[in-house]
Amino acid sequence: MPFPDFSDELARLDEAGLRRRRRILDSAQGVHVLADGREWLSFCSNDYLGLAAHPALANAVVDAARNHGVGSGASALVSGHHRLHQRLEESLQAFMGRPCLLMGGGFPANTGILPALVGRDDAIFADKLVHASLLDGAQLSRALVRRFRHNDMGHLEDLLKNTPARRKLIVVDGVFSMDGDMAPLPALLRLAESYDAWLYVDDAHGFGVLGAHGRGTPEHFSVASPRLIHLCTLGKAAGVMGAALFAEQSVVDWLLHSARSYVFSTAPPPLLAAALLASVELIAQETWRRDHLKALIARLRQACQDLPWKLLPSETPIQPLLVGDNQAAMHLAEVLRGAGIWVPAIRPPTVPLGTARLRISLSAAHSLEDIDRLAAALHEAAGMAGKEES
Repeated sequence: MPFPDFSDELARLDEAGLRRRRRILDSAQGVHVLADGREWLSFCSNDYLGLAAHPALANAVVDAARNHGVGSGASALVSGHHRLHQRLEESLQAFMGRPCLLMGGGFPANTGILPALVGRDDAIFADKLVHASLLDGAQLSRALVRRFRHNDMGHLEDLLKNTPARRKLIVVDGVFSMDGDMAPLPALLRLAESYDAWLYVDDAHGFGVLGAHGRGTPEHFSVASPRLIHLCTLGKAAGVMGAALFAEQSVVDWLLHSARSYVFSTAPPPLLAAALLASVELIAQETWRRDHLKALIARLRQACQDLPWKLLPSETPIQPLLVGDNQAAMHLAEVLRGAGIWVPAIRPPTVPLGTARLRISLSAAHSLEDIDRLAAALHEAAGMAGKEES
């Protein structure tokens, strides 16, 4: 009997335009990169503030590696919690104004935290568009999982009204990673108050970017509540990797004991904590990065108004250009690649069927001229498409 493989499944991915491949990056992360032996103007990265290759972070890593080695050696609760980890938690707590627990990454944080907050007799109410890690964490919790229509507060309230659950946890992204829009935190908190629920916000794409000081979607909306549990990942705007959970002290203390991905994982290398200490300082001090991002967003949206493909509504560095068909999105990305511009085509199952798009990610390291170059290439591609149709 032949050994089973996935050849048929992979062929179906090819036929549907859903096969993916990795490109090999040969340079530091940035807006001008070398990948697959070619130079690119990149609109791919979540390095929203341009910190991933910042000299201050690199120097902090070198110094920490020289003085403290590389590996942490154990989980945080055994012997892996280094003085640099402690300093980072204290720095983040001072910056955000809430108790903090450092985690290894956003995905393991969500899959460890949600099962620690709720269980079999409880219920999770998750927006239809939440990140895959939140869905996995919800399933691992064994709580009842109910999905509400994207940003539909009426639907969420109907679900909250009709649950016998002991504990209720509303779960959203602060900024939705493929649409670039934000969860309506004021309305969500009002519902959490009315129905005695917690609100869990995965702010992976809001931290560092939104709010006057870069504290994320809660600062953007000027909301605060003991019911708010706020997860911020550190591999996007912060430029490194990891995650930090901000909540009431009792919640942080409970998760330190019960979030399995924290308790049973080797602690992050101390040198990454050193890099993040430098990153948090830059996020707090260099407000020009957020100001420049706003100018880039406005420039792009103005320049793309008359394209046949429309930018979805977004105030964030995530600017999705809706194409629709999978193959058409791949073709448009290929045309841009011919011009030396790298923009990823996002297709199902990452986004719903029929909503394939180019996900344009802006960085404070981009210039206005970079935006103009992208817009010109998109207009040229639109002209080519019009000629083909005629």
